[in-house]
Amino acid sequence: MGDSVDRDDLTSRTLPFMKLSDGSATSMTAPPAPLPHYLNTEGRAMARFAVEGNVVITGGAGTLALSTARALLEHGATGLALWDLEPTIRSSQPTITKLATEFPSVRILSIVVDVTSASAIAEAITATTQALGTIDHAFCFAGIVGCYHALEITAAQWRKALDVNTTGSFLVAQAVAKQLIAQKTPGSITFTASISGHRVNFPQPQVAYNVSKAAILALKNSLAAEWAVHGIRVNSISPGYMDTILNAGGGNIAEARQVWADRNPMGRMGAVGELDGVCVLLASRAGSYINGADLLVDGGAVVF
Repeated sequence: MGDSVDRDDLTSRTLPFMKLSDGSATSMTAPPAPLPHYLNTEGRAMARFAVEGNVVITGGAGTLALSTARALLEHGATGLALWDLEPTIRSSQPTITKLATEFPSVRILSIVVDVTSASAIAEAITATTQALGTIDHAFCFAGIVGCYHALEITAAQWRKALDVNTTGSFLVAQAVAKQLIAQKTPGSITFTASISGHRVNFPQPQVAYNVSKAAILALKNSLAAEWAVHGIRVNSISPGYMDTILNAGGGNIAEARQVWADRNPMGRMGAVGELDGVCVLLASRAGSYINGADLLVDGGAVVF
């Protein structure tokens, strides 16, 4: 009976249709106004890469996220909300405090958020907008890595990787997009994908992580298509191996790091700060026509 009803529903269903922008001067995707004629060469250069408005960064208390946060503030971001888990915020508090000291005119928030919880994200959206007024750009850095042989990974380990890395990114993007639409302002959302979404890592097995990052690439494409009409650009960056605490430690990590370097045309891992420029690009006027793109920042690792 139930199956019959479901089949009847299928034969009579009405599909929702996507709406694309017409690109007109009154649309949310109109070209940016020309740079002011009175600016000198230096002024035009600065304006081209200026970041306007307030920024949310998930996983915001991590090393790479904090480096990106500094770059966005240097390029003009007027407010910053760092969303992360409580232990990470606590351990990074000295760095966050130093950032606030160096940018005294900017309101910098640290908000405890579990990105797998829609209710926690909703509360963070409210807290952020109450403090900053608007949300204009979002960067999704929150994620976890797990290395397990495919024959041994448990269902719980698999689900956790997908829940944090993929579902968490979607839930944040959805909430931010709803806020942007309510504000009637354009904005940008940038996901963190990975070279792991483009090819299989070696020597470590990490099937769940790889799948979660490949899903980010498909997610980015779908949302870029659906949300452009609202003036929301959705892109992703795909970092290679970055030289942070996540890729350090004892055991056989040194051996793995050597393999990663040997398989990279540039012969090394990425340094902290080498993601900053592309993030500034995607949030600035310079990236105004970049939508649905994935930008590889990997030293050429995926060319092999």
